[in-house]
Amino acid sequence: MNNNNYLADIDIALQQTLSVLAQTTTYSQLGIILVIYFCAYMIATRMRKRVPALNTPPASETNAPLKALMFRLGKLLFPIFAIMLLRITLEFSDLIVEEGWVIETAFAVALLLLFNSFINVVIKSRLAASAFRWVGMPILFFHLIGVLDDIVVVLESMSLELGNIKLSAYGLLRTLIFGSLLFWLGRISNTTGKTIIRKQESLDFRTREIVAKLFEIGLFFIFILLLLQLMGINLTALAVFGGALGVGLGFGLQAIASNFISGVIIIFDKSLSVGDFIELEDGRTGTVTELNMRSTTLETFDGKDIVVPNEKFITSSFTNWTHKNDKQRYRVDFSVAYKTNVRELVELIKEAVATHPQVLSGPELPFEERPDCEIDSFGDNGINMFVEFWMTGIDDGKNRVGGDLLLIILETLQQNGIEIPFPQRDVRIYPSDAAERQAGESPTE
Repeated sequence: MNNNNYLADIDIALQQTLSVLAQTTTYSQLGIILVIYFCAYMIATRMRKRVPALNTPPASETNAPLKALMFRLGKLLFPIFAIMLLRITLEFSDLIVEEGWVIETAFAVALLLLFNSFINVVIKSRLAASAFRWVGMPILFFHLIGVLDDIVVVLESMSLELGNIKLSAYGLLRTLIFGSLLFWLGRISNTTGKTIIRKQESLDFRTREIVAKLFEIGLFFIFILLLLQLMGINLTALAVFGGALGVGLGFGLQAIASNFISGVIIIFDKSLSVGDFIELEDGRTGTVTELNMRSTTLETFDGKDIVVPNEKFITSSFTNWTHKNDKQRYRVDFSVAYKTNVRELVELIKEAVATHPQVLSGPELPFEERPDCEIDSFGDNGINMFVEFWMTGIDDGKNRVGGDLLLIILETLQQNGIEIPFPQRDVRIYPSDAAERQAGESPTE
């Protein structure tokens, strides 16, 4: 008896299938689907040709993560456009055919295939791909056939209340599934964002690292808020608590907050960078070796580190010797005797100073950047002269050019017989009044 019922059911199904296949609307919907796929293919092909990033893979995916992602997404253009056109057709299916179940089925299958293609093309981790395939695909399938809402209702009914806290199977599964998704998205976004930031050659290394850290902290904060919202925690109470905590920290950590904000300002206005030579308002000097969020470290030429709060660079003036131009002008003073032929001396000194390898010289330089020797003043013992020269870097530490030039000037003066004056005093002794009277009273011969 049961076998006869099964055969009858099969016979009814076959008859329904044959009746459906005999309908002209079925073939018209199949024709519409073919046209849609052809149009989607043509649009995707033209777009890939017009956008090279969608058609040409980058030389290195590690160095160009965005270009690699664009290239992988280019492979999904055809199914994306097909789904879009199918969705538009579904909205007008009542005007085209009486029953659009074939288009609806094609739309559902296209969504499943797109999701599977997205997993294969975009997700490189095997573990993440398996999780998306075995968890995401069933959820999408249940949604397409219209039973997902019923499953949610059943899971919501499986709950446990602990005081004011209600735990349900749906809430736990939602937190587990979407929390894992947020964690994966956060890790991918963090890695991609920091790679892009570190490729910005306009920023120095330390600044890139600080901006990357700020990006990581901001991304972590955003995803934590999303996870709390997903868990059903009331963010209003959290905002009130955070406001009270912020007021307390504002009074207790005012100096730290000020230095932190000053560090952010320094980073974005680019007034300081690693390697700059800084002279503070109190006269201390040093090279910037570390640029942190709270303080900046200056290394002096004698090996000491000066830790300066970032707020000082915002509220006080300082001199940045090498921020925009590494070339500096310096001056060396010396003296010669008054009998010196100064016109010949000037040319000798210019040529001698220009022989130093770190002194900028040559006819290709502007006249004002070449070594220059001039009279400074007329002193008590000789003519005071000075030499001005330009060099790359700071005249201190490993670049002690001033001391070398003094030695070169001394040797040049000695080789040309030019006298270097030294203090001289003429002493005259006048006879006293008693000696004059005694000389007047002495008998004459």
